[in-house]
Amino acid sequence: MTTWLPDIEQGHGPLYARIADQIEEAIGNGTLPSGTKLPPQRNLAFDVGVTIGTIGRAYGIVRERGLVSGEVGRGTYVLDHPESRPPEQSDPLTTSLSGTRPLIAPAGKLRFDSTAAPDIGQGDILAQLLGDISREHHGDIASYARNFPDHWFEAGSQWLARGNFRPGPETVVPTLGAHAAVVAVISAVTSPGDRIAFETLTYSQISRSAGLIGRRIALVESDEFGMRPEDFERVCAQQHPKLAFLMPGAQNPTVAVMPLDRRQAIADIARKYGVWLVEDNLYGSMTG
Repeated sequence: MTTWLPDIEQGHGPLYARIADQIEEAIGNGTLPSGTKLPPQRNLAFDVGVTIGTIGRAYGIVRERGLVSGEVGRGTYVLDHPESRPPEQSDPLTTSLSGTRPLIAPAGKLRFDSTAAPDIGQGDILAQLLGDISREHHGDIASYARNFPDHWFEAGSQWLARGNFRPGPETVVPTLGAHAAVVAVISAVTSPGDRIAFETLTYSQISRSAGLIGRRIALVESDEFGMRPEDFERVCAQQHPKLAFLMPGAQNPTVAVMPLDRRQAIADIARKYGVWLVEDNLYGSMTG
């Protein structure tokens, strides 16, 4: 049995969550190798000066994460977690830049990604448009300090309007694409080590980028309508994500459309647990 003890002064959030995170970190860095028996809950509670209920909740979290196995009468043991990736793919930067889209489009398939224009016969049209833009607006293209005209903000306000809601043009922030915008928000409102909740099937480049800047991934089950509220609440209660990423309109890669009542349920859960919601809703105006 190990003599390892957590430092309850470190970390953020509830005490039991901080202890669980430290157990996970110790397992990840080899301080608690596979097969190690964790201290009995009562002993650990006494050693660090907390209640046995706090330790019980911490052990329950790491058990839910699949890191340990507990049996009555035997104790709690660290499970074996062999690396599933081959060594040549272990570099996260190399992996993230490799992409997942095949270079040649499958026959008879309609491509929804924004970089597929050459695959569907639009290369010549784009080349002509880009040539016109470069000739007429070469100064803007070469400028590092970009100024945005007022009608850009007004167009953004109109695009985001839904029902009786319309954001003011002054609240619209132009970015270099949805990917850049989402990663900027993740960087601004979370810190390295924080968890970001994603659907089990999601826009992989966002989750990869989150991992590259030190955020941890929490997966939430989804169905034909997107993220399942009951599993989102389970993840919020057990893993305490700071932010959740959603694509409610024509989700990538499933093309699922999240109905209004589902979005309201997820918003209520996020409000309850203090979780930021970030939506990539590029096709929202087309899906109702």
